[in-house]
Amino acid sequence: MTAFASPPAFLAALAALPQPDEAARTAAIARQDSLTKPRGSLGRLEDIAIFMAGWQGHARPRLDRVSGIIFAGNHGVVARGVSAFSAAVTAQMVANFERGGGAANALCAAAGIDLAIVPIDLDRPTADFTLAPAMSEEECLAALNIGAAAVPKGIDLLILGEMGIGNSTVAAALCAASFDGAAADWVGPGTGVDASGIARKGEAVDAGLALHRGSLTTPFEILRRLGGRELAAIAGALVAARLRGVPVMLDGFICCSAVAPLAAICPDIVAHCLAGHRSTEPGHTRLLDALGLDPLLSLGMRLGEGSGAATATMLVRAALTAHDGMATFAEAGVSEA
Repeated sequence: MTAFASPPAFLAALAALPQPDEAARTAAIARQDSLTKPRGSLGRLEDIAIFMAGWQGHARPRLDRVSGIIFAGNHGVVARGVSAFSAAVTAQMVANFERGGGAANALCAAAGIDLAIVPIDLDRPTADFTLAPAMSEEECLAALNIGAAAVPKGIDLLILGEMGIGNSTVAAALCAASFDGAAADWVGPGTGVDASGIARKGEAVDAGLALHRGSLTTPFEILRRLGGRELAAIAGALVAARLRGVPVMLDGFICCSAVAPLAAICPDIVAHCLAGHRSTEPGHTRLLDALGLDPLLSLGMRLGEGSGAATATMLVRAALTAHDGMATFAEAGVSEA
């Protein structure tokens, strides 16, 4: 199990990130070039197969075991009227996931993903970040380690998702602290708030940035002062997956925002990541550009919960099936160009 003993230990992990297996990647490229098709004719499907080969360390990568995790947490900033729903809905949705009734459940089943739900202290929301740090050092470190511990061994791909009423406001704050820009550049409708709700979200982000200005000096401090337990857990899971060489499929704006504080000082942190989709939440396109990620899908989705990532996993399955199952020119007796 990957564990981070202290905030400095977590930051040190970012300086020792493993890289993909170049031999496997080169072999996958050679296989793509030998298959019965013009080179490059399967577009992104070829790129996906080569990406997966590098991170799995096999020229013919597979998706025999895919794990999806939804981390859930509650947020004190909800008291500022930033969501169309009350904080009680987080626990209600967790119960729905546990009964198998969520969109994420259905989409993960369709994609062949084993889904786990990890609620983190739902009865103990983080502090309102406009008044105090969202978490203590101990709470943030615990959330990072919960995320790291949740990553199963021996998986071929990790799907990350979240649930937490108010966390689109938290996501906007993390992005603004990590990549600058005004609050208005990052806030959006989230759960469906109107223009006045979006304004309240912007005011909360501005207040949080003003309160913590001068203290947002490391990824850990950004996460603990402005983040949430479920987002810190996503960050911990993502780093743990990288240390094990496991590729990761990210979901939408909120999931990607958990990576923002890390990527601001270590852009390579997303080298093992695919962006599942482009959310309609306005800040997501800006965030994807900052992370240097080109999403696989753009379907007008904005649900979260790992739903976009689960849907994109079906595309990965298609890519790997073509990569593994097609005949080569030599096998098919077809003349190469």
